[in-house]
Amino acid sequence: MNPLYFLLALAIGLVVPLQAAINNQLKGLIGGSTVLAALVSFLVGSLTLVLVALLSGQKWNGLVRVVHAEWWMLLGGVLGALFVFGTTLLAPRIGVAAMLSLIIAGQVAASLLFDRFGWLAMPLRDINAWRIAGALLVAAGVVLVNFGDRIGR
Repeated sequence: MNPLYFLLALAIGLVVPLQAAINNQLKGLIGGSTVLAALVSFLVGSLTLVLVALLSGQKWNGLVRVVHAEWWMLLGGVLGALFVFGTTLLAPRIGVAAMLSLIIAGQVAASLLFDRFGWLAMPLRDINAWRIAGALLVAAGVVLVNFGDRIGR
């Protein structure tokens, strides 16, 4: 596998807390609306993708087939909106570390299920003892990030 893919995944993870903090500041600027802050974030993101598509010579005519998509194929946008809205809402309430530790735990759990069962045509990958141990370590990390200061008092 290309090591650049792993670095890209790490970089994406590094900017999630930044995105939550930026969107929280935007929320304060526009009157405290988490929904409107998420909307502005998505609008700017959409404009960015249009620009990247134009600059990279994407074939726009493929978009006409979207009208033939199954309804669930469009849920990616809904889920993305939920993510941006949720991180903007939760970061100032529970803290960025607590929020992201729980998000990562949820991602690892769901990812293992997608790997094991190949849902939505994802490639099958075995779940072995090492991967289970990794998931348990993530769960332990969630407990320590969220409750570590209360342990042993």
